[in-house]
Amino acid sequence: MEQKIPEEFSRFYLRDVTFANLMMRRIYNVLIVANPYDAFMLEDDGRIEEKIYNEYVELGLRYPPMFTQVSTTEEATRVLHTTNIDLVICMPGTADNDAFSVARHIKKAFKSIPCVVLTPFSHGITKRMQNEDLRIFDYVFCWLGNTNLILSIIKLIEDKMNIEQDIKATGVQMILLVEDSIRFYSSILPNLYSYILAQSKRFSTEALNKHQATLRMRGRPKVVLARTYEEAMSIYNRYADNCLGVICDARFPMKEVSPDENLLLPSPLRDSAVYKDPEAGLKLLRAIRAKDEYVPLIMESSESSNRAKAEAEGFRFVDKNSKQMSRDLRRIMEEHMGFGDFIFRDPASHQELIRIKSLKDLQDNIFKIPNDSMLYHISRNHMSRWLSARAIFPVSQFLRGITWHKLQDVDAHRQIIFDAIVQYRRMKNVGVVAIFDRLKFDRYAHFARIGEGSLGGKGRGLAFLDNIIKRHPEFNRLEGAKVQIPKTLILCTDLFDQFMEQNNLYPIALSDASDEDILRHFLQAQLPDSLIDDFFTFFEATKTPIAIRSSSLLEDSHYQPFAGIYSTYMIPCLDDRYQMLEMLACAIKSVYASVYYRDSKAYMMATSNVIDQEKMAVILQEVVGKQYDDRFYPTFSGVLRSLNYYPIGDETAEEGIASLALGLGKYIVDGGQTLRVSPFHPDQVLQTSELETALRETQTLFYALDMKHTGKDFKVDDGFNILKLKVKEAEKDGAIRYICSTFDPTDQVIYDGFYDGGRKIISFAGVLQQGVFPLPELLQMVMKHGAEAMKRPIEVEFACNINDDRSGELYLLQVRPIVDAKQMLDEDLAKVPDEACLLRSHNALGHGISEVNDVVYVKYGHDFSAMNNYNVADDIERINRKFLAEGRNYVLIGPGRWGSSDHYLGVPVKWSHISAARIIVEVALENYHVDPSQGTHFFQNLTSLGVGYFTIDCSSGSGGFVKKDILDAMPAVEETQYVRHVHFERPLKIMIDGKKQEGLIDLNQ
Repeated sequence: MEQKIPEEFSRFYLRDVTFANLMMRRIYNVLIVANPYDAFMLEDDGRIEEKIYNEYVELGLRYPPMFTQVSTTEEATRVLHTTNIDLVICMPGTADNDAFSVARHIKKAFKSIPCVVLTPFSHGITKRMQNEDLRIFDYVFCWLGNTNLILSIIKLIEDKMNIEQDIKATGVQMILLVEDSIRFYSSILPNLYSYILAQSKRFSTEALNKHQATLRMRGRPKVVLARTYEEAMSIYNRYADNCLGVICDARFPMKEVSPDENLLLPSPLRDSAVYKDPEAGLKLLRAIRAKDEYVPLIMESSESSNRAKAEAEGFRFVDKNSKQMSRDLRRIMEEHMGFGDFIFRDPASHQELIRIKSLKDLQDNIFKIPNDSMLYHISRNHMSRWLSARAIFPVSQFLRGITWHKLQDVDAHRQIIFDAIVQYRRMKNVGVVAIFDRLKFDRYAHFARIGEGSLGGKGRGLAFLDNIIKRHPEFNRLEGAKVQIPKTLILCTDLFDQFMEQNNLYPIALSDASDEDILRHFLQAQLPDSLIDDFFTFFEATKTPIAIRSSSLLEDSHYQPFAGIYSTYMIPCLDDRYQMLEMLACAIKSVYASVYYRDSKAYMMATSNVIDQEKMAVILQEVVGKQYDDRFYPTFSGVLRSLNYYPIGDETAEEGIASLALGLGKYIVDGGQTLRVSPFHPDQVLQTSELETALRETQTLFYALDMKHTGKDFKVDDGFNILKLKVKEAEKDGAIRYICSTFDPTDQVIYDGFYDGGRKIISFAGVLQQGVFPLPELLQMVMKHGAEAMKRPIEVEFACNINDDRSGELYLLQVRPIVDAKQMLDEDLAKVPDEACLLRSHNALGHGISEVNDVVYVKYGHDFSAMNNYNVADDIERINRKFLAEGRNYVLIGPGRWGSSDHYLGVPVKWSHISAARIIVEVALENYHVDPSQGTHFFQNLTSLGVGYFTIDCSSGSGGFVKKDILDAMPAVEETQYVRHVHFERPLKIMIDGKKQEGLIDLNQ
């Protein structure tokens, strides 16, 4: 049972961080100034460049620096003037020209370039440094021939360059090292960096793919070196909220001296009024502990007497004299700074209880930890620190604010930690295609791939949609609404290649065999056994029916979408996982087979593609919906287009159009009756505007997945286990409560909403007009952000579940660019002169280019009478039948409204009487002026068949024109008292610009 969490902690939003913006300033070029002997030692004995490169590769680091070596100040100056040098390292020189002299000369001329002195330690050098003002150099290090020190110097300076930006950007952590002994920090830094970089390589496994893992390593803690009390306090105060821990010497310089004492100090220290205080370390750690009760504080000292002092105040102690000093320090860091595994311990015995290796590990075990152990760790903020060390900053920062003082309830802490991890994992999954890992993929996982090949067109589209959702958090900020893509696993194209090769399927696939024969061979083939455990993991994570969808290289591509060419199967969720595995394997193999079906091969030839170059990825995806007895379907599905070429009323083409339908989206793809609405005009639904239209054009059937149909009897028809049901069945299921209206036959009125009795109309009134679910607002966002990101008009498939409490989930299933060949129109119609046109309309619906040779028109003129419109309808119906029989199309021109039930307003034809018309033209005459219908009578048919609809007002100078005299002068193929049919030898070119609502027929193409 979930723990009741206080309101202030239960509602939270984790802000995601991006690792790509970390460590932006790098050291790429290093100049080493060394005498020939030291240069030789570095190059031949030390092989510094090779060692540094190998060190970078081993640690998974990118951008190893390049080294340039010179021997004199003159050479160094020449290089610095001609090359972009990021760091200068000066090594022991000659008797006349030592490292300090060279470094001082370079620093004077190139103040902005970091300059480091490497010096061997001898009695003479120590004496020399007592009188040397070391502050002009960035750092001085003790050189003992260890190339790891060079790596540490580079990392230390890079950390210093990036710390401000990286802490501000993502909350990167800092380890403060306070040490003034050059010899000691020269030996401790390589050990410290080696440990931190190895740790960063380990925690990069929290990432979802290799690229993310590499970026994630940039989130490692930074090391900052301070050499005085004041410097240390200044750094700590600046980055206190991001301090992972402090490692501090006992004795170091501190500005606390009297004028008399100052005179006794060596000159460099006298100038800075600094002296080594034997208790500086204790003072510093006390000051930091007063500000933060949780931050780990470690004292290291060669004076053993300091152990008792440090431990008396609760500080950890490391003895510098110990031969195990490095191991002692690592052990304390591991336990107290959050490095390594998280070990839950028994607070009394300190015995290990549970070891946590990853974030998912913590999520799975958080409710198993004994109470006293949980209390021990949360009261010391251990979990927040462990998450910080692993660069899981959003969760770490959130938990850091929930201290034991604020919430003294162990179980509440458990639930908060669990909820924060779940939200973080979901957030990190969105917009990222993870490499599938059985140990990580669970019900909180999201999108993964198996294989190294391509995701295919649909797969790329899904990843793109997921990324859009991630980049626009506003999608998930509307009350009661969640926007996401379904849980997805993609089998990449390399698995398809492997399957085809290992089963020797190309001979049958590329033959002229029947679709059934090809499918039979594919079903007999074997998928790799290595996939079995992966599929079982996916079943466990989804626990829903699974859609197996094609995602070929060419499908939904930017320039040549292969939409609907290949198969999509669905399988039910079964208790018998092995039976479900059998069905899944059959479905995958059936999708693979569909690449080689006759229709696919014909389409390939028509689009000039080569069939054996096609590769198929397969998408496994949870089916959106709910189970009702033995059937499964969503509340509704839809297709959204960001361009509407049939706008009515005050709609515009750019406001887009959505087609909505109860049940599975296959119903829409198959051409079923849908409800069309512009998301910007949800109150303006033509199909429900009149009683007769609403009753006639409502959805009466819907599709659902048959949960009883099991077995391996897969067919070429991918809808073999899809049920076609009457809407009454969904009414019994209670699935249409928020998407229907009720017709009252007694009052002859349609009431928005679900009421007992009466016929149910699928009107979507609840989500469009009554605010049950913010569908219009969400679809507006999808169009806006999707089209902006794709830089072209888009089509998006989606499905939605509405729950009893009026909350809901909108799932985006697919996105593709709108590049239908019939709709490609590059020409500016305004540039086509009137002289070249047979007719022109400034009020046209539809879009694209087509050609016809025939025009059928009503013989209208000054003596036209609407009395004869019934006879006109009869003539046109007869002529239309001939066109249907011959499979040809024509342009239909007539006065008034086509399809009007009132014959005084226009010709009272039904759609079946004019169904072969490619363009329908309504003409308003001076003596017969009727407001244009804008095609509303046949709206559904116009839009689904792509028929153009022109309105021309001949009584207005700017309303367009028809050159009827040209038609009248032509010989008639057929002529009655009311109608003429004429034929043009050369095709007429019909052009419609749906965005501008301009249309014309060009005579002179």
